[in-house]
Amino acid sequence: MLTEEEGKKAVGLARDTIETYLRTGEMIDGSEIQLPAIFDEPRGVFVTLTKKGELRGCIGHPYADSALKYAITDSAISAGFRDPRFPPVRIDEMTNITVEVTVLTQPERMDVPPKDLPSSIKIGRHGLIIKSGYRQGLLLPQVAPENEMDEVEFLSHTCLKAGLSPDAWVTGAEVYCFEGQIFTEKEPNGEVVEKDILEKACLKE
Repeated sequence: MLTEEEGKKAVGLARDTIETYLRTGEMIDGSEIQLPAIFDEPRGVFVTLTKKGELRGCIGHPYADSALKYAITDSAISAGFRDPRFPPVRIDEMTNITVEVTVLTQPERMDVPPKDLPSSIKIGRHGLIIKSGYRQGLLLPQVAPENEMDEVEFLSHTCLKAGLSPDAWVTGAEVYCFEGQIFTEKEPNGEVVEKDILEKACLKE
């Protein structure tokens, strides 16, 4: 788990990476930045950009395949400039863009019969990865409560994200779950706070 101060540094690193790239066309060199030791640990991470409440980019590393600081800088560049759903972010947009960083636990296979998958998922705590062949889809833990999905809808939408039929989780696709610690700007370039999505999910029950 990251501390509040470490979470602020994570979000600041993501924003600085995007803004530096916009100004100079170059990537920040994470090895030259003084960061707490946890940023050298392998972690999965996603960077999410929103503009006036609407998604503007979201890409990351589902698995702990690189040090947290490098996962953040790479994910920030990808969210800002490589998300195929959106045009690249422009410098004049950054005053309206909110930056969010989700640090992930290692995904674990949900080794239960398909009928037991919905009851094994905790909305607001679990994110999902669904795989079948070369197709893979991922939805972060915050997606379900923010879109008022129940467990079956969450499974079905993750299948759709993978390009599979919505019932693929019933018919043999592999289902993995993970958890995420989320730090977000309250407003563009504003105060950074930890988002309690589990509390939000409970309030909706």
